[in-house]
Amino acid sequence: MVQWINGNSDYGFSMSSLWVTNFMPNSAIRNPQSALQIARRHFLRDCRVGLGAMALGSLLAAEKGNAAEPTAATDPLAPRPPHFAAKAKNVIFLFMAGGPSQLELFDPKPKLQDLDGQVIPESFVASKRFAFIKKDAKLLGTRRKFAQQGQSGQTISECLPHLAGIADDICTLRAMKTDVFNHGPAKFFLNTGSPLFGRPSIGAWVTYGIGSQSQNLPGFVVLQSGPRGPRGGSPNWGSGFLPTTYQGVPLRSTGAPILNLANPEGIAPGDQRRFVEAVNELNRLHLADTGDGEIATRIAAYEMAFRMQSSAPELMDLSGESQETLDHYGATPGKPSFAMNCLLARRLVERGVRFVQLYHTDWDHHGNKGTELGESLDAICQQTDQGAAALVQDLKRRGLLNDTLVIWGGEFGRTPQGEPREMMGRDHHIESYTMWLAGGGVKAGLSLGTTDEIGYYGVDDVVHVHDLHATLLHLLGLDHLKLTFRFQGRDFRLTDVAGKVVQKMLA
Repeated sequence: MVQWINGNSDYGFSMSSLWVTNFMPNSAIRNPQSALQIARRHFLRDCRVGLGAMALGSLLAAEKGNAAEPTAATDPLAPRPPHFAAKAKNVIFLFMAGGPSQLELFDPKPKLQDLDGQVIPESFVASKRFAFIKKDAKLLGTRRKFAQQGQSGQTISECLPHLAGIADDICTLRAMKTDVFNHGPAKFFLNTGSPLFGRPSIGAWVTYGIGSQSQNLPGFVVLQSGPRGPRGGSPNWGSGFLPTTYQGVPLRSTGAPILNLANPEGIAPGDQRRFVEAVNELNRLHLADTGDGEIATRIAAYEMAFRMQSSAPELMDLSGESQETLDHYGATPGKPSFAMNCLLARRLVERGVRFVQLYHTDWDHHGNKGTELGESLDAICQQTDQGAAALVQDLKRRGLLNDTLVIWGGEFGRTPQGEPREMMGRDHHIESYTMWLAGGGVKAGLSLGTTDEIGYYGVDDVVHVHDLHATLLHLLGLDHLKLTFRFQGRDFRLTDVAGKVVQKMLA
């Protein structure tokens, strides 16, 4: 006879309750809470049809080539249905860390040229705070030339000749707005929707919402290039209070993608498989006793690491890429670069990875030697322009651009005022800056948003960071109001308590 106890599933009972009266002593049945706990442990561990055994069965079946499709019960990163039909399946976020200057790259202002060297009118800066400059800083006209590119007439500067070649494929947001003017918190804000340390990143929210199509690579991968990592470090791609299985996994772009991934000398693959199985079985027993979701994450991490011993070297093997493709990106095998990371990003989405994020430093052009708007800006544009444009073109050529959303931009822009340092530079600016997107359901050739006559404030079609997040999730089939996680007594979401889908961006 079966007795239902403390049911809490969608169908009004929990599966563990099925085992109570068939296998529990009478003393346990008289204490329902105790019975349920014992029954749950029994179900997960002793009966051999628990979650651990199901997961193991799925993995063993996969090795034999006849695995069933993974589910959330056996794999926390298994694909899950979105809230509604999605236009994009994958995301590649090209994060230009430091804050590219929109006034040198995208937003020419004739009036700013006329006012070059004059103190900015007080009406623009009343009650404003800046990272370094003072309110009486002088306006700075650009030294760059601009032209309208493509049939869409996108305005792009001479610094980005390769981007000019894909002007009709991109959607440019020319009145972006953020809330935070210091690098670390501003990066957190663009990546997590909050300037506070410890919130889940975009990639974590996305993989939590819809999982990943890749069974042999992480669902969220991070690649870095430039002289140093981004300020704020790993919390930019962390999982915050979400299970850690959803955090980003950094890969190296040359050599072993993850250090210590290969077996030690003398350890055969069969020995390694038996070791992983033994450790995971112990972890499953511990999971059955504690119900701690982080143990499930640990089990998944061991299995992923084992599978990546073969999938990661295959990812890094570029022997199948033609010389034409390598030259198109400007990538040299064995040489780390942003271009190489762009090529790897394409290979990752081909293999089903849901979210790929590239970081390139350093766009922080304050005006010191090495961080000025002359040779230093030229250098970083040369490092990134060809690879970014080639990525969009390559995805399009391979039929992947429709399903892949590409995003380019940084945590903020640069001020219309110059910053008085050794050479020509600008301070951090949060009121208006530029980002661009391509593919994945955005309207190609669109230039959205305008700024005032000196490029200080957005005046039309302003897109806040929360709006960008809401739109990104919408393109992936996720309602930003419904994608929530309960933590410390409240339901959190990527867009916090704000954000709206920018309908004008949608194709």
